[in-house]
Order: sequence, then structure tokens, then C-alpha cells
Amino acid sequence: MSWLLPLIGVVAGFATVYWMDIEVPGKLASYLSLAALAGLDSIFGGIRAGLEGKFHDDIFFSGFLVNTLLAALLAYIGDEIGVDLFLAAVVVLGGRVFLNLSLIRRYWLNKAAIQKKTE
Repeated sequence: MSWLLPLIGVVAGFATVYWMDIEVPGKLASYLSLAALAGLDSIFGGIRAGLEGKFHDDIFFSGFLVNTLLAALLAYIGDEIGVDLFLAAVVVLGGRVFLNLSLIRRYWLNKAAIQKKTE
């Protein structure tokens, strides 16, 4: 059940943003979107670790903060030097999110198949 902490975090985050009237300046939108993608990567990684029985809250929280800040910092540095690091980070983080989601799905499908065989 330790995978519930990251899931509760993502639901609370989306609910907060949905019900609050938050405007992000256009200049910061790309940094915030990349930071959000890095946060989702950490959340789905935390859910995956919880399902595998390897979840540690200190690793999750530090990874969430560091990944989010690093992703936004890389996008900023890329803008400053004229290299589009934003797209590279989106590709890598997007790939990791889909990998974690596929492994979570596979875990639940295997668990359902095992449960079905025992019935």
C-alpha cells in the first residue's frame, strides 16, 4: 500500500490546480510544464517502487524535488545558451513516464491473472 502516497499526491495536485485560478506567465510556461512532467515521472516511479515493495519516502521526496528542479534548470540553461534542451528533456521524461506506466499496468494485469487462476 506504500504506492498510495504518490497517487494521493498526484490527485491532490491536480485537484488543487483545477479548482484554483492560477495563471502562469507565458515566459515560465515551458519551465513549469517540464517541471510537471519531471514530477509525474517521480510520482509514477514511486507508484512502481511501491508495487515492487521498494518504496522509500525519503528517496521519493528527494527525487521528486531534485528531478523537478533539475528539469526546469536544464530548460532555463538551454534557453540561455540557445540549445533546445527542453525537447530533449521532454523526450526522456516522457519515455520514462510511459515505461513506468507500462510496468505498473503489467504488474496489475499479472496480479489479476494470478488471482483468476487461483479462483
